[in-house]
Amino acid sequence: MLPWKHLLRPLSALLLTAVVTIVPATAATAADSTDRAAGTTSRGWNDYSCKPSAAHPRPVVLVHGTFANSVDNWLGLAPYLVNRDYCVYALDYGQLPGVPLVHGLGPIDKSAEQLKTFVDKVLAATGAAKADLVGHSQGGMMPRHYLKFLGGAAKVNALVGIAPDNHGTTLNGLAKLVTYFPGAGEVLSAATPALADQIAGSAFLTRLNAGGDTVPGVRYTVIATRYDEVVTPYRSQFLDGPNVRNILIQDLCALDLSEHASIGLFDRIAFHEVANALDPSRATPTTCLSAIG
Repeated sequence: MLPWKHLLRPLSALLLTAVVTIVPATAATAADSTDRAAGTTSRGWNDYSCKPSAAHPRPVVLVHGTFANSVDNWLGLAPYLVNRDYCVYALDYGQLPGVPLVHGLGPIDKSAEQLKTFVDKVLAATGAAKADLVGHSQGGMMPRHYLKFLGGAAKVNALVGIAPDNHGTTLNGLAKLVTYFPGAGEVLSAATPALADQIAGSAFLTRLNAGGDTVPGVRYTVIATRYDEVVTPYRSQFLDGPNVRNILIQDLCALDLSEHASIGLFDRIAFHEVANALDPSRATPTTCLSAIG
């Protein structure tokens, strides 16, 4: 007998991630969504006239997760960074034909090519030599393909991953069920290639992690939560290598109960650690009180 109660927990977390990102977007038309994205410029987010300051000389590129988009994924973190005088930009990637508003679904290697183009655009607009990348879930892992295979290491100073699936996910064992249904893997790959790429042991992840998790010249930060029910086991998010800092959010604040979606959407303790990673020379201790800072 299958342990249904055990399996329903990661499924519900995955659905929560989708609902949190899809519902606000589908309440509007596609044109509405475009207007909302353009409207972020007036708040300094995706403002291509922004010039990085001496204190924060690198633009920050935000990379959303699966089932998300460049607006809804960053309604918390983007203003948080803008208010701290960063030039902040966010892209949409991994679009599938006929699927509006929610992205991060296409082949991850192709999504990394979209990131490459976007970073080049941001660097050209700001005049900066390098950018910093901050991503949630797939958005914290996908940039590693850009860094390793597409020349991104020369253009990126730091990568901060919030609940990134750096070594894939088992969804608490749910991913193993695919092997029990003939053809299920092929259907998954055809319908939503990014989901297939993110299963632990996939060909994409095997190639990505071969020869080491990191590349020289880039600083890496991973921010994870022990209550993550989408990227499991949660310690698989951590990276090995030089210039790596792995952070378990509960080591900083035991009261933080954030799971996979909320740690990226509105966890200000995680946001404080993002700010520390972007500007380590001015880092301040992160505690439970950072939630109100």
